[in-house]
Amino acid sequence: MKLFEDLKILAQNSGFRKLIGVRLVSQCGDGMFQAGLASLFFFRPEAMTDAAGVAAALVVMLLPFSIVGPFTGPFLDRWRRRQVLLYGNLLRAGLVLLAAFADQMYGDGPVVYTLALIILGLSRFMLAGLSAGLPMVVGSKERLLMANSVVPTLGGVATAVGAVIGFLMRLLLPEGASQQVASLVVACLLYVGASAVARALGKDELGPEHPDSASSLGAKIKQTAVDLVDAVRYLARRGTPGLALSTMALHRFVYGMQLITIILAGRNLLVDPRDADAGIAAFGTLMGAMVVGHGVAVVLTPIAHERIAPSQWVVLCLTGGTLGQLLIVFSHQQTIFMVGMFIFGIGVQGAKIAVDTIVQSDTADAYRGRAFSIYDVLFNVAECVAAGVAIFLLPDIGWSRPVQIGLIVFVWTVALGYRYLVGRLDDKPRVIA
Repeated sequence: MKLFEDLKILAQNSGFRKLIGVRLVSQCGDGMFQAGLASLFFFRPEAMTDAAGVAAALVVMLLPFSIVGPFTGPFLDRWRRRQVLLYGNLLRAGLVLLAAFADQMYGDGPVVYTLALIILGLSRFMLAGLSAGLPMVVGSKERLLMANSVVPTLGGVATAVGAVIGFLMRLLLPEGASQQVASLVVACLLYVGASAVARALGKDELGPEHPDSASSLGAKIKQTAVDLVDAVRYLARRGTPGLALSTMALHRFVYGMQLITIILAGRNLLVDPRDADAGIAAFGTLMGAMVVGHGVAVVLTPIAHERIAPSQWVVLCLTGGTLGQLLIVFSHQQTIFMVGMFIFGIGVQGAKIAVDTIVQSDTADAYRGRAFSIYDVLFNVAECVAAGVAIFLLPDIGWSRPVQIGLIVFVWTVALGYRYLVGRLDDKPRVIA
């Protein structure tokens, strides 16, 4: 089969192996770091237990992706990407150690928040550098498509593995300073390891092939902003991709509210709030149920696409996912909660995959990269907005029957509005001269 043939060729490529090695090690470090942040911010006895504290921490974790993401291009077009990976990972390692020290000295205050912002911003920069360097170590366009499918999937698995190990360390280590910062220390070591792997690459192996040094950096950043505005206008004029992105951004607000709900419920409702370890286990159970739902959606969505249009699947997934929210309306018993999050997870991921398909197929190649940058920004901004709203609407136990009912009504409104507007376009993108 051509699939296995392409995978074999990629595996024999030394540059590709080194690049994916950097990605796997560094993203495992990302998972450990995120687990460490979760332990510091959410799951220790003296840590924040109210909606305001959780919301603030989530904004810290999400904001860098919104701000840094779209503006990485001008830097990655000027600097050797191998050097970015080499020194960027070393810088992250040092900052993570500093964050662990600051937490022990001053607690999870402004210093730790600031360092977390910088580290997460650098993480986004590292991922952009890895993506930009991938075509340089992959031969044909066909194998590049294969690499683009394999590499992010493996990277996501590495992040999940790092997070799981980090949470297990938290549960297994004795209570105290070592328990609180162990994940951060291991993340530091993994970033150093990623830097060591990056050193094996040739200085110019990842490009850029033609460094863009003719124009000033400020001019390039300004042009990036102009290009993003142009892409927003294009997506709006094109119709179907703009509607799909807007719909998923609105639903991401709902996802953000549910994420804060399960953090607070795991911390304060399902277990004794004084037992931080039990809290992290309860949260992991709820989050795990939603992730299993994501996996089911990966199987169901290709089958559905053989029978119905992607836009129809978006509507079906969004409305179907509210069945899970409806279960949560009637009960916050842990098993019911898990089933609800499982169904909700199917809806979230199924709709996202369909929207990805719509954006890829209905967007011209010249705008496709910018479209997904905008997609990324919208996702993270929507979750930040959800965090702000959660401060005023969610109780400290996370579970609220009126809020869940309101979110269900909101999802149905968004889904039906999307269906109506797509129907007016006959489910086809507008032709733009």
